[in-house]
Parts: sequence; C-alpha cells; structure tokens
Amino acid sequence: MTGDRAGAGETERRAEAPGTSGATAPARGLRGTPLEAEHVAAGARMGEFAGWYLPIEFEGTVAEHRAVREAVGLFDLAHLGEVIVEGPGAFDLLQGTLTNDLRKVPVGGAQYNLLLNERGGVVDDLIVYRLGEERFLVVPNAANTERVHGVLRSRAPDGTAVTLRDDLCLLAVQGPRSLEVVAELFPEARDLAYLRCTETAFGGEPVVLARSGYTGERGYELFVPGAVAVELWRALLRAGEPHGIRRCGLGARDTLRLEMGYPLHGNDLSEDRTPLEAGLGWAVALDKGDFPGRAVLLRQREEGVPVRLWGLRMEDRLIPRPHYPVYADGERVGETTSGTFSPTLRVGIALAYLASGLGPGDEVAVDVRGRRGRARVVKPPFVSSSPR
Repeated sequence: MTGDRAGAGETERRAEAPGTSGATAPARGLRGTPLEAEHVAAGARMGEFAGWYLPIEFEGTVAEHRAVREAVGLFDLAHLGEVIVEGPGAFDLLQGTLTNDLRKVPVGGAQYNLLLNERGGVVDDLIVYRLGEERFLVVPNAANTERVHGVLRSRAPDGTAVTLRDDLCLLAVQGPRSLEVVAELFPEARDLAYLRCTETAFGGEPVVLARSGYTGERGYELFVPGAVAVELWRALLRAGEPHGIRRCGLGARDTLRLEMGYPLHGNDLSEDRTPLEAGLGWAVALDKGDFPGRAVLLRQREEGVPVRLWGLRMEDRLIPRPHYPVYADGERVGETTSGTFSPTLRVGIALAYLASGLGPGDEVAVDVRGRRGRARVVKPPFVSSSPR
C-alpha cells in the first residue's frame, strides 16, 4: 500500500522474485536508488526488482521482519512512483478515474485506491495523499508507474497538470518505535494520525511526511528529494540507534505485508481479477458515479463472484509459494498467489483465489511440490498487528 502497498507492485515487494548479482546497476541496465552506495557499504544483498537494483536483505529477512514487529525498521522505497496531480479539475480527474470516494479525504488525508480497466481488472493499487484542495500526490507501484501516469495524463482536463516526480525518494520508518525515531527529526509527527500527511522540510528541501505504510505496524513514510535522501537516511539511523533500528530490505517487506494479508500487485492483484474477487470491495464506492470498470462491478455485486481471495494457514509443516494448486475433497478449487513462512506464527501462510462457496473455517489441501499439506481457510490478517 504502499503500498508497496504495500506495497507493495509494487508488482514490488516479493522476497523471492528479485535476482541477485554482483554487477553494478548501470552494468545491469537497472535503475539505481540514490542510496545504493549506502546499502552496498552496509553489506546488503542487492537484487533486481521491477527494473530497479534494490536491497533484498541486510542482516536476513527474518531478523529484519522481527525488528519491525518488535522495534523499528528503515526501508528504502525509491522505486515507488510519485505523481503530482494539481490544478482546477484535479479532484474530478481522480474521482472519476479511481474506485474510492475522495470526498471522504480532507486536505492532509490519505486513501487507498484502485485503478481499473474497463473489464473491472486491477491495473494498479495505490495511495492518494491530498496535499491541497486541488493538489494530490499519487503513489503507484514501481512496475505500474508509467501506466498510471499515462492514464491520468490522457484523462486530465485542460488546466490540470499530471507530473511524474522522478526526483523524489521514499523512505519508510516502520514499527512500534517509529514515532520516537521520526519525531526526533520531524516533531509534527507526534500529531499525525493514521492515514494523514503533512508538508515539512529537511535540509532546506520540501518533504511530505505521511503516517502510512505496508507492514501492519505503526509507521511513517517520507517523500524527499533525492538530493538529500542520503543525509536523511543517515539521520534516521542515528535517531533510531537507541530504539534498535535496523535497515530492512524487500524480503522483510514481503513477509510483513503477507502476515497482514495485504495484496501485492502482480501476485494477488492483476488485470484479470476484480476488486470484489480480491476482497477489496471496501475500497470501491459504487454509488459515487462512473469510473472505469464500474459496470462490471455492479454486475458482479448482483450475480456474485466466481472466486474470492482468502488466506490459508498451513496445518502441516510445508511452506506454500505462489502458483501452488489448492484442493478440497480431491477437487482442484484454486491456486495460491502469494506464500511464505511467517516469522511471527512460525507456520506457512498464503493468499489464494478459491472457488465461490469456500470460506473461513474450511479445510483445504495445498500441493507443495507434489506433497499435499493441510491448510485452514482464514480471513486475513494472520497476525493481530495494527498500523493505527
């Protein structure tokens, strides 16, 4: 949810997806984060993700995961997109393009949203931050940034500017001790409620500070010009030393989001699945007026959905991964879309699209490389953490 979302998607944020290599980003033809040298110096295992060269882990995914659940972690999310939409018509553009109802978002607020195709499939899930009455920061997933930017530009009325901000870098501070760390540098964080944002400054540069994240813990996200990203990264590490701060990579970001049941675009969300099938009806305002894909969702609301995304908690000692078949009473009833070992629960967990009629409490079997393991269908989250 950022999103990566999330996040996210961030077709983004999948621990086992990126490849690794000792090659530098330019040699690999990948985009590099302004913090790459910092990560390499800290001993990060770097890898490819959505066209970027990013840290996958520093001390190990499980250790970084636990740091976020128990103390505080720091993430470099420079790969996420940032699009500024401003000017007369900015509100109407987003209200008529995305699924959620922006009338509910005050200036200084944030909202989870979806961009759909005309078939109702999810082009991207993203966060919209309302910086002014007609000024918004839209944060899409890495692999979908250009697509989202293009759709918004193509639908923008005269006088509404849609600007891709490649100069911005996103840093995320997540965990129970995140407030103490961020407030040392930005005192206004103490008054920031969940899904709220404010504009501030660091090193003489403008910063958007948001109370949001993709881990299920209390957290803050900082959108800062790349020119001061290294300085801010180091300052956050210094401020976090007394609180046990740890650098964290995309591996921990994926296990954290999956424990919360947060969907990942490219795995759990795609242009072939609708928000109602993905269990995201709460992010769709069918009564607000037209937007792409609305007619399909209205029909699904009346007729029902053929499949539904649910959580699976393994009861056998097997670890599910994406694209494993799921069976009930010997019949194939679905497929996993994400799966991992939960560092908190110490069992395998997954998300899976299951045939209509199956739901929480039902027992199924997941085929893990030829071995079928028992699993219980659950409604996420798998853990009791809360970002509030």
